[in-house]
Amino acid sequence: MENLTNFFSLQTTPEDLGFEILDNDFLKADAQDKKSFITKRPSVSYWADAWRRLKENKVAMVALGFLIIVIIFAFIGPYFVKGDYTTQFRGDENLYPSLKYPFGTDKLGRNILTRTMYGTRVSLIVGVFASLIVLIIGSLYGAISGYFGDKIDLVMMRVIDLVYSVPDVLVVILISIGINEPLRSWVNNSHSAFAQKLSTLGPALISIFIAFGLLYWVGMARVIRGQVLMLKQQEFVMAVNALGGSKWRIIRRHLYPNCIGQIIVMTAMQIPSAIFLESFLSFLGIGVQAPMTSLGAMAADALGGIYSFAYRLIIPSIILSLMILSLNLFSDGLRDALDPRLKK
Repeated sequence: MENLTNFFSLQTTPEDLGFEILDNDFLKADAQDKKSFITKRPSVSYWADAWRRLKENKVAMVALGFLIIVIIFAFIGPYFVKGDYTTQFRGDENLYPSLKYPFGTDKLGRNILTRTMYGTRVSLIVGVFASLIVLIIGSLYGAISGYFGDKIDLVMMRVIDLVYSVPDVLVVILISIGINEPLRSWVNNSHSAFAQKLSTLGPALISIFIAFGLLYWVGMARVIRGQVLMLKQQEFVMAVNALGGSKWRIIRRHLYPNCIGQIIVMTAMQIPSAIFLESFLSFLGIGVQAPMTSLGAMAADALGGIYSFAYRLIIPSIILSLMILSLNLFSDGLRDALDPRLKK
């Protein structure tokens, strides 16, 4: 006990304890010793770390590679083929796939490869724009509901429950029928470029965008509301409140940036849902208007000659299935990469 007391005493020296410290006891570390030291992990940003973890997910990267190929096929491919989706090649009707027409031709002599490119483009554009509508409405609604809370949150959540009970496909069909005649009348009386673009899209696609703005934002709103309910109890939000920051500034500058991971994942997961809905409606005949086409419309056109020209149904169906599968797989990988709770 006395030795321990002397050891911790400031006046105690190593010689008093009976041992001597030599110069050989302190040697410089060689290269092998330095390699054995545990080094600290380099500091990286949130996005760099998310990208690193996404790259480690081979399934998600394969899906991303396929999506890039599909985008090139849809948006760049038409520049390397002859004609567009309306061009008819007289004398080349109902041809099977060949070197001249890799996907064959239809009964009007139109190149199915070109129409598949434009159909894929339409499906991707519908998916992206519909998901952006969901992003804007759902994130704003959920942030307001979660931050203000109390009676406002109670009323807004009951509205979401009401929207959940509405049959979405029926609403899309009713909207499409309701705006069909007004849209045609307005396009016929207007000669603006915007009116012509709406005429090309048709009432069904416009009704899809309206339906997504009315119905499909509820999932996004619930996720963002849950995140905001958790974040608004954090110290940094309390500090901004104490400094007199306005509620809208807190939502815009402090809550939204901390929900960006969930916002991106939910938006990415909404794209395949929009693509599937558009293809389903086009397959039923209430989608894009001829001569414009989409993958669902091409599948519907192929039903008439399914026994003689089965490739006309198989080609758009395979592309649509692989595209939706790739979007879902990539969205799952994106969710795992952006979720800090899954960080090792």
